[in-house]
Amino acid sequence: MTSYFPPAGSIPSHASTRSPSPAVSPLSPPTNQRSNALTNRMTSVLSASYADSDIRDALETLSLRGIHNTPEVRRQLRLDVQKEVVDCNAEIVRDFGKVAEQLQRIGTVITSLNETCDEMRKHIGLARQDTTPVLEEASALMQQRKEAETKQHLLEAFTKHFIVSDEDLLVLTSTEEPINDHFFDILARVKQVHRDCEVLLGGENQRLGLELMEKSSRNLNSAYQKLYRWIQKEFKSLNLEDPRISSSIRRALRVLAERPSLFHSCLDYFAEARDYILSDGFHYALTDAVTGAAGDQNVKPIEFSAHDPLRYIGDMLAWVHSTAVSEREALEALFVADGEEIAKGIQAGLNSEPWSRIDEDEEVAFDGHKALSDLVNRDLVGVSRALRQRVELVIQGHDDPVTCYKVVNLLSFYRTTFSKLLGTKSNLAELLETLEKFTFAHFETLMQEAANALSTDHLSLTPPEDLSTPQFLVDALEGLTSLMKTYEASLDTSDRFTPVLRAAFDPFLALATTSAEDLPPTSRTIYLTNIHLTARTTLTPYPFANTTPLTTTLTALRADLLTIQHTYLLRTSGLQTLLSALEPFSQTQEQKHQNLSDIAALPAFQPETLLATSQQLDDFLPSALMDATEHLKRVQSAAFVKSVTEEAVEAFCRDFEFVEGMIIGADEASGKVDVTGEQQLDGEDGEMGLRRLFPRTTGEIRVLLS
Repeated sequence: MTSYFPPAGSIPSHASTRSPSPAVSPLSPPTNQRSNALTNRMTSVLSASYADSDIRDALETLSLRGIHNTPEVRRQLRLDVQKEVVDCNAEIVRDFGKVAEQLQRIGTVITSLNETCDEMRKHIGLARQDTTPVLEEASALMQQRKEAETKQHLLEAFTKHFIVSDEDLLVLTSTEEPINDHFFDILARVKQVHRDCEVLLGGENQRLGLELMEKSSRNLNSAYQKLYRWIQKEFKSLNLEDPRISSSIRRALRVLAERPSLFHSCLDYFAEARDYILSDGFHYALTDAVTGAAGDQNVKPIEFSAHDPLRYIGDMLAWVHSTAVSEREALEALFVADGEEIAKGIQAGLNSEPWSRIDEDEEVAFDGHKALSDLVNRDLVGVSRALRQRVELVIQGHDDPVTCYKVVNLLSFYRTTFSKLLGTKSNLAELLETLEKFTFAHFETLMQEAANALSTDHLSLTPPEDLSTPQFLVDALEGLTSLMKTYEASLDTSDRFTPVLRAAFDPFLALATTSAEDLPPTSRTIYLTNIHLTARTTLTPYPFANTTPLTTTLTALRADLLTIQHTYLLRTSGLQTLLSALEPFSQTQEQKHQNLSDIAALPAFQPETLLATSQQLDDFLPSALMDATEHLKRVQSAAFVKSVTEEAVEAFCRDFEFVEGMIIGADEASGKVDVTGEQQLDGEDGEMGLRRLFPRTTGEIRVLLS
């Protein structure tokens, strides 16, 4: 960079030497004044910031001009710069003059344009005044045309949807036209029209909707009446034996379900027709021989087996069951396969015919299986009536209780079968339940009559000499065994045998028990024991027979036998006399200690009497067990006798132990036993001790009676 100050080498040499000061001009400022100006200048230069943008731009400009730092250049630099500035300003003024000219011309053009626009506005305003009525009229005409087209489309759509052609109405209502898919399609369309008329009723003009709804209602009623008559006609020729029932009649039933009154009337007609056919078939199976194929010539009418009630009733029930199953299978396709469609149709019909509801608040739901069962029940009403009459006649004329009970089980089996097939509330199930009760009541009557007849036959009620079970009870138990076998084979899992026991066993057991009243106590107990043992033996193999009352009675009889056997042992051995004498001493322990010395004074413990009792005991012991068993030999259960005898022997041993203890206590109290427990030969009074007179011990008794 060119320096604005002279280089150091350009300073005169005399400036660095101490030469005398130059001469001062009179016009020159004072020396101190020049020094201050120079100092200020130097300070100004040195304080200048070379980072300043103006200085940097100036220096850059100088550098671009390629100016050298010479005195000449420094003198001309300001002039040159000023001259350039003046030239630049002159050029700018010339350019602005040209811009001014252009702006002036533009202003002239804008003025002209404004005048033209004003003129056009005037013309447009005049034209608008002339064309406005025409445009308004054109817009109105276009709007009218658009509305007319819209109305035309609506009319075409309305006619296409709501108006049914005369040809279609003829197919829908004329009885000469067949029931086919075209009929159902037209019917569906008319139903849709009828439903859509409700939308028209919601508009301002309801007359059209009312007229169309009335017309569609008439057409629908005619169509349903035609369908109803056609179904009745088809029912007359319907072959239920054909597993492929016509799809058209199934569809017709689904559609007719939308009119519940017609639907149920049609079902009533069908049920009446089937009732007549099945009743006639049942009568034919009962009375007429089967004709036809050669293989069927050997089949006989059911009435041929009327002499055998069980077979006769079984054949009739088998025929009814077979018919019910066939009828259900044939009608199943009508109700179960299309149950949902029929349910929807019935619900729609109830909505259209609210008067057909029994309970307004009740929710009606169609159950195909229930409807099928109800229809089969109605088809078999006549068969059920004939079946009831014949079963009641056969039962009333039969007097064998076992056969009657077999019939009861047969009826129970078929009642369960029909309950599963048609429901527990079906007519057949209720009929068989009624017949079952009727037959069982007849069975109870027969058993009661047999018991009443026995009650007047005193010879039969006389107990046998060996006190064994009477023959009439044995016969009754044999009959009861047949009844229990029948019940066991019936696969009846419910507890229903108790009424049979009450009718077929309790009266005869009561007669046998009453016949024992005139016997002696021991014989009566043995006789009743034999009766109840025989009865329990008969009932025990059958778990469903309740033996609890017999077991309870046998427990009481066993206690009586135990008392009899115990008394027999005490009486035969002579120990009863000693126990009777010692009874006052067995009350309390305190009385024993106070009165034991008085035992020797009792009559039963006098030497002669006690020796006789001891001898009687010795004579009794060798054959005591055999004699005791022989005493109850008429009891027909050896195990029962053995058990009672063993328990009686044990009670006898306890009694003997008591007597032995009392005798030893009496000797101790009277001093007839020394301190070591040995029996003295003589007491103080010279008499023998009771133990010497009655030497048997409890251990010996147990060994001899074991």
